Amino acid sequence: MELVTVFRSFSPAEAQLIRSRLDAADIPAEVMNELAALSMDGYSMATGGVLVQVPENYAAEARALIESANDPPDSGTSGKVGGLES
Repeated sequence: MELVTVFRSFSPAEAQLIRSRLDAADIPAEVMNELAALSMDGYSMATGGVLVQVPENYAAEARALIESANDPPDSGTSGKVGGLES
């Protein structure tokens, strides 16, 4: 089973948050290079960042979930300010 990187960050906390979201969606995910990032400031840059990886057959679904998490929520108030028409 080959793992594919679907998310890269220099923050171990951000990578763990993404891993948690993927796990909640029943997508198996692993965080790589986390210890390197925690051991010395700036070292995660040298290792290419903290990686979130999933099995190759889950990659498209994982990327879609990550992208949708970055989209602003649709509040249904398009064109309204404070619930009033603008």
